[in-house]
Amino acid sequence: MSKTFRRIGVAALAALTVAAAAACSDKPADTPAVALPAAPPEQQLAGVCPATVTVQLQWEPETDSGPIFGLLGPGYRVDADNSKVTGPLVVDGKDTGVKLEIRAGGPAIGFQTVPSQMYVDSSITLGLTHSEQAIAAAGKQPVVAVTTLLRYSPQMLMWDPKTHPDWKGIADIGKSGAPVVVSQGQLYPDWLVDRGLLNAKQIDASYDNSPSRFVADPSFAQQGFANSEPYVYEHEVRAWNKPVAYQLLRDVGYEGYARTVTVRADKLDELRPCLQRLVPMIQRATAQFKADPQHVNDVVVDVVAKSPKFTPYSAELAAFGSRVLIDNGLVGPESDGVIGSFDTARVQRVIDAFSPILRRGGAAVPAGLAARDLVTTEFIDPKVTA
Repeated sequence: MSKTFRRIGVAALAALTVAAAAACSDKPADTPAVALPAAPPEQQLAGVCPATVTVQLQWEPETDSGPIFGLLGPGYRVDADNSKVTGPLVVDGKDTGVKLEIRAGGPAIGFQTVPSQMYVDSSITLGLTHSEQAIAAAGKQPVVAVTTLLRYSPQMLMWDPKTHPDWKGIADIGKSGAPVVVSQGQLYPDWLVDRGLLNAKQIDASYDNSPSRFVADPSFAQQGFANSEPYVYEHEVRAWNKPVAYQLLRDVGYEGYARTVTVRADKLDELRPCLQRLVPMIQRATAQFKADPQHVNDVVVDVVAKSPKFTPYSAELAAFGSRVLIDNGLVGPESDGVIGSFDTARVQRVIDAFSPILRRGGAAVPAGLAARDLVTTEFIDPKVTA
């Protein structure tokens, strides 16, 4: 699981957080309709893709799924009851002839994984997932990634620098023997143990995503996301209101892809004509987000504000999160220089590292699972670089 319960605890503790930004149910759900010029023939998706391209998010709308929102045109409508937003699918402000429907994950789908939801609901065209979920699903609900929004994961471990001035990174946490508090179902703690960075006795899987425990006793390390918690704890958790220190999992060797754009393996052939046009559009939207995230920030903040079911997401948090992703190289080109591409050797290393962990937990990971089973670069446009 990636963001399961990630922000729900913070929202629940209204006494600890800034609640003034809460979404209001009386706000209009629509944005003004705009007459859009038609995209050129080679970018028309009508008759090639489903009439509505449906994208299932892992969590609520945030800017780490930003490039998808970069394809959402004006005149979109937020359906608060069903936690989704629908509007024209646009490229460079031009109408491609189909609609884009973006559905929230997490609580909106009963905290199911995205691959599981894709096999429950066949109307989903694309699902955002991450490497470990795809490996875990490969036996019974296989998905294939056709591009990725992020090159690396923003997952991290964080701590209080005042309480632990000697901690400079995750290895120091391991040496200290202090508890590492994570939510149940996370896989990377086992990976950190396998790598010798943590001791199994340190793992405390009781995190409920509330900041109250850390605020009351910051003696332990805690899970988080670099594009969220550092800002939230410093600026929105009133009882804390100061910086936290952290280290990205990427910086200790974690290579899993985050926000991969996947299709069901049994629908790959059916969707091939669509993906040949759509995947390069997603790549270009990712490159545009990296160059200037402001438009995506504005859209995501507006979509969240139009639904009382979503956790408040301020313009300041959106701007912070996007800059963290961009400035830390979490969004950007792969080693081949291409945005949204995959390094298949890296994918294989992730398979080799996480398959034993998943099997120990009871997942039916197929023997001989290979990178080609999980990702394809068939639809990648090598000219999309940044």
